[in-house]
Amino acid sequence: MSIRIEAITHPLEPLTATELEQTIAILKRELELDEYYRFASINLYEPAKEIVLQYQSGDPLEREAFCVLLNNRDGQTYEAVVSISTGKVISWVHVPGVQPSIMVDEMMLCQELVKRDPDMIKALERRGLTDMERIMVDPWSAGHFGHEEEEGRRIVRALSYYRTSEFDNLYARPISGLYALVDLNQMKVLKIVDREIVPLPPMDGNYTADAVGPLRNDVRPLDIVQPQGPSFTVNGHEISWQKWKVRFGFHSREGLVLHTVSYRDQERERPILYRASLSEMVVPYGDPTEPVNRNNAFDAGEYGIGMLANPLELGCDCLGEIQYFDAHFADSQGNIVQINNAICLHEEDFGIGWKHTDWRTGHVEVRRSRRLVLSSISTVGNYEYGFFWYFYQDGSIQFEVKLTGILHTEAIQPDTRYPYGNLVAPQLFAAHHQHFFNIRMDLMIDGIDNSVCEVNTVSMDKGPDNPYSNGFYPVTTTFTKESEAIRDLDLRTARYWKFINPSSRNALGDPVGYKLFAGENAYPYAHDDSPLMKRAGFLKHHLYVTPFDREERYASGRYPNQHAGGDGLEHWAKADRDIENTDVVVWYNMGHHHITRPEDWPVMPTAYISFMLKPVGFFDRSPALDVPPSPPKSHGHCQHH
Repeated sequence: MSIRIEAITHPLEPLTATELEQTIAILKRELELDEYYRFASINLYEPAKEIVLQYQSGDPLEREAFCVLLNNRDGQTYEAVVSISTGKVISWVHVPGVQPSIMVDEMMLCQELVKRDPDMIKALERRGLTDMERIMVDPWSAGHFGHEEEEGRRIVRALSYYRTSEFDNLYARPISGLYALVDLNQMKVLKIVDREIVPLPPMDGNYTADAVGPLRNDVRPLDIVQPQGPSFTVNGHEISWQKWKVRFGFHSREGLVLHTVSYRDQERERPILYRASLSEMVVPYGDPTEPVNRNNAFDAGEYGIGMLANPLELGCDCLGEIQYFDAHFADSQGNIVQINNAICLHEEDFGIGWKHTDWRTGHVEVRRSRRLVLSSISTVGNYEYGFFWYFYQDGSIQFEVKLTGILHTEAIQPDTRYPYGNLVAPQLFAAHHQHFFNIRMDLMIDGIDNSVCEVNTVSMDKGPDNPYSNGFYPVTTTFTKESEAIRDLDLRTARYWKFINPSSRNALGDPVGYKLFAGENAYPYAHDDSPLMKRAGFLKHHLYVTPFDREERYASGRYPNQHAGGDGLEHWAKADRDIENTDVVVWYNMGHHHITRPEDWPVMPTAYISFMLKPVGFFDRSPALDVPPSPPKSHGHCQHH
């Protein structure tokens, strides 16, 4: 059952549908906007941190919206802050030389525009394709590659595919050697690039249950039953579960956002995070041939992860006793869009939490682990990304991205192979690529003033104190300046990073903290002077630490679409500001390196990439000791004696 929240109980509650309507009405009335203005995004303008942290239930709330608008007539971008409480536009600023993210309805309009273009129709006819209802178009962000004819225009590259029937997998038959360049402001095809005729791959790539042949008949039911309901409670967008308290929001660009995460320890609410979210994600491809050599999508900044969220009412995205939340946005025309069940909240069994068997007495103590799951899934063209935040009973937090969907494909000539990708079906090529995710974490470990340390393990020197040459120990270094905190993972030293509060000590006298426990990761292979790395220089390193600045929200800068570079995290960190024992933000990059394979086709089995935040001296002992034993089951093996 979906929640539709109208009563505003906290300054970080997302904008409701009513507030979005009010914001649009205020903008139109106060600024006399004509039909050329489009609403690129409208989100809550989050109050200053001190206002949020000092807020008490019942305090008056000042509700504001941050808006990005595009004028299609002159191509100019504007930012507005609107006071919903007073019905006034507080600020209206022209931002020259930038492009807002590509809007959902622009993608639909682009497809129809390309399919009506006479030159495109002729090019398709030369390939024997005359049924335009079977032609599908994917608009790809154009990036910035120094092409003079693209300067000052709002550009996408439109790649085309052929469907043999309504629900046929279009990515099985790419129309390679042909694409269009489209100006979205003018809604005009600028040119058709027709390089060569490549035969369509011969095989279908359909994946629905009725298309794959006989299904397995030995999959018996596996039910998740919570007869007394879930263990969490919800108040607006604040969750209480076990000892966790988590507030969350949903943003058109970032998708799921965590706010004010805390853990109750000995009747004290102890803060851990003020805010955490996906700052940017970048997908560079390794194919050097046109047009794929320009494929390096900034999926958050160029498209909007929140705007592309799936409604989860269909399928089995979540299992168990589920609480859903809707999301509300405004489309470019100012219509309110409701994404039903955009956010899923549920609990999961997670195997053994802890166990010990006393082999002398035969006494066994075991506790099952349970985790709280807060998730959403977005479809960006051919790919699906699931974004999952997990909260564990032992005080750990995990962020995981689940990657699935369909590979970006190209048709190639028969009996042809290339080193920068693999065949996934006859004449169907999938280029190698990478997925990078930058997570921004505004720390609040037992308070606002925190420090970040690096821990490297070293071998002891040989000598009388190390007679068998086996000794090793960790060495901790505390970062004081931004330049010191631009770091990479190192397996040779088992490197990790620890976030501490120097003013808060545990029972052993050490600063309380959390460590970043890294999972899979990668480095980019594009050269530093490439157009990609000029725009995504933050990918050069795995970790950055900056002092908190309300305006520094996105690693790629506020407007990465068609941006030449020189903005964002890499640029900010050059200021080399102080970061010790102050309000700091940690930026962590994790990368999935995808060498394509036939088993990824026609739908890619889910790949998982994640990191964890684990308490390190935050608690005086294991906080999971008080998890109760599992009750006995009458027809199973889970018996407690």
